[in-house]
Amino acid sequence: MAKGNGSAFSEFILQGFTDNPKMQLVLFTVFFLVYVITVLGNLGMILLICTKPQLHKPMYYFLGNLSFVDLCCASTIAPKMLIDLLSESKRISYTGCVTQLFVFDILADAECLLLALMAYDRYVAICNPLLYPAIMSKKVCQQMIAVAYCIGLIDTIVYTSSIFRLIFCQSNVINHFFCDIPPLLMISCSDTYITEIAIIVIASFIEACSITMILVSYVYILATILRMRSAEGRHKAFSTCASHLTAVGIYHGTVLFIYVQPSSSDSIDQDKWASLFYTVVIPMLNPLIYSLRNKEVKDAATKSVGNIWIFKGNNPRYI
Repeated sequence: MAKGNGSAFSEFILQGFTDNPKMQLVLFTVFFLVYVITVLGNLGMILLICTKPQLHKPMYYFLGNLSFVDLCCASTIAPKMLIDLLSESKRISYTGCVTQLFVFDILADAECLLLALMAYDRYVAICNPLLYPAIMSKKVCQQMIAVAYCIGLIDTIVYTSSIFRLIFCQSNVINHFFCDIPPLLMISCSDTYITEIAIIVIASFIEACSITMILVSYVYILATILRMRSAEGRHKAFSTCASHLTAVGIYHGTVLFIYVQPSSSDSIDQDKWASLFYTVVIPMLNPLIYSLRNKEVKDAATKSVGNIWIFKGNNPRYI
C-alpha cells in the first residue's frame, strides 16, 4: 500500500516498553515463554477438536475457530515485538505497519463476534435442547463463522483506509509496541476528528452488538437453569458456561478499559500494558481456560495422553 497523501515517512519506529537493555532481556524471556505456550495451547486445542469425534459439536467448532483467531492474533504481534526487544533498531516499514494493523483488526473483530456466537450456541443448547441439532447445524455454524470474518474484514477496511489517509509528517515514533490505532492517531499532523468519530462509532457498534447478544443469551440461560429441578442438571449447565463466561469477562473487560477512556499521552502508556494483555496474554489464557474448566475437553485430552505408545522392548503397548 502506498503512503498516505503527504506523509513524509516510509517507516515508523516502535518505541516499545523500555530502553533498559536488562529489562528488555527479562521481558523477552517472559514474552517468549508466553508466546510458546500460546502457540502450543492453541494448536493443541485445534488438533484435539479436529481429531476427537466426541468434540465434533457446534460448541467446539466455534472454540476451534477461537483458537485459530487467538493463534493468528498472537503471531501477528508477538514475533515482531520479540525481535524489537533484542534489537536497537525498532523499525517497521509503512507497508508493514499497514499490514499489521489490518490483520490484527480483522482478528480482533472476529474474536469479539465469535464470543457472541458462542453465547448464542450455549443459549440454544440449554434453552432449546431438542431443536439444537437442527438450529445449530454444520452449515449454519459455517455461515455464522463466515459472517463474523466478513464483518471483521469490512470494518477493518474502513479502519485501515481511514488511518492511512492521514498525514504523518511531524514524527514517525509510535509510542507502542505495535501499530495500533490510538498511538497512530496521536502522531498524525492531520485533523483526526472525523476519523476518530468513524472508528469509535464502528467499534462501539461491534462491541455493543457482541455484549448485547451475550447478555441476552445468558439472561435466558440463567432463567432456564433456575427452572431446572435436578441439581445435577443445573451444575452441568453452569459448568458448560463457566469457561465461556470467564473468557468473555477477560476479553471485554480489557477492551473496554483500553478503548473507552479518552486518548492522551498518559493513557497511551497505560494502554500499552493493557494492550499486551489483550494481544498476547488472552490468546494464551483462552485454551487454558477451556481445557481446565471444560470436562469434555479434559476427557479428550486425557484420552489422547493415554493413547501415547510406550515401547517396552519390542512390544509397544497403550497406557
